[in-house]
Amino acid sequence: MGPSAKSRPRVEFVYAGLRVADLPRSVRFYRRLGFRIHRRGTMGHGGRWVHLAFPGATQRLELNYYPPRTPFYEPLRPGTQFDHLGFRVSDVEAWEAELRRRRFPIVARVREPGENLVYTADPDGNWIEFFGPVPT
Repeated sequence: MGPSAKSRPRVEFVYAGLRVADLPRSVRFYRRLGFRIHRRGTMGHGGRWVHLAFPGATQRLELNYYPPRTPFYEPLRPGTQFDHLGFRVSDVEAWEAELRRRRFPIVARVREPGENLVYTADPDGNWIEFFGPVPT
């Protein structure tokens, strides 16, 4: 899937995201399994994330914590922990245009300083993120 071969921006599967109820507890658990903290940050709406890397692996695990009163908060119950798949692309706008052209739903679009993201969803509602450089 993606733009035509002629104009296809680069794409790379980077990570899978999990929702967690207690970010420090989850980080401790995954570190005990052998993961290392790669990066961490705060989302514009107040959520927090930690990217974990496993030695020798190229993909990351992203732990996401959404506090109450943030747009993506929902109580966690078994089966709701999967958050989204993350793909790094060279041109987010091109991917968004291609998703729209192919009639994939756009479930969220984020353009903030330092963030350029577009999300679609699969038939079961699982989100897929395409992120990349912020246009200048």
